[in-house]
Order: sequence, then structure tokens, then C-alpha cells
Amino acid sequence: MTVLIDQPVWPAHGTVWSHLVSDSSLAELHAFAEANGIPRRGFDLDHYDVPQRLHDALVAAGAHPVGNRELVLRLRASGLRVSARERAARTHPPAS
Repeated sequence: MTVLIDQPVWPAHGTVWSHLVSDSSLAELHAFAEANGIPRRGFDLDHYDVPQRLHDALVAAGAHPVGNRELVLRLRASGLRVSARERAARTHPPAS
């Protein structure tokens, strides 16, 4: 059971962001995020978006730094990855 974090390279809102994921369970991911003061609003279906300013503190707290590609591969292997199609369906459900 490992919480992983990629490099902060994703630009938005005047900073760059990292992704924080678990390679085993969302419960582990939520517990780690809560213990480190990351608000639930940062959760995006299978990961947390975290600003660059938190990266080093999260690594110090036990998140394992990995490259962006490795993060995605391990998230997919865990079965927790939400595909683009699923993401679109969850965020924009069809009109009834």
C-alpha cells in the first residue's frame, strides 16, 4: 500500500499541481490526504490535485515521488483509475 505523488507540472490557477494517488485503495488515499490537511474538494474521482507548495511536505509525510507516467501506470494497475469516458459521464451525466 503506497501513496504516490508526481512532479508538480500541471498549470492552473497561478501555480503548478501534482497528482496524489494510492496504488491500493481510495480509503488509504483519503486518510493520507486528511492527515495532511488536503481538503476533500481537491479530490477528482481517482486522485487529489495538490499545489506545488505542498509537494515536499507530502513527500516528507510518506508520499512516494514518481514520474508522471509511472503514476498513471500504477494507478491503472491498481484498478482505481477512472477513464476519460467514465470521468465525462460522472461529471456531465446525459440529460433525461
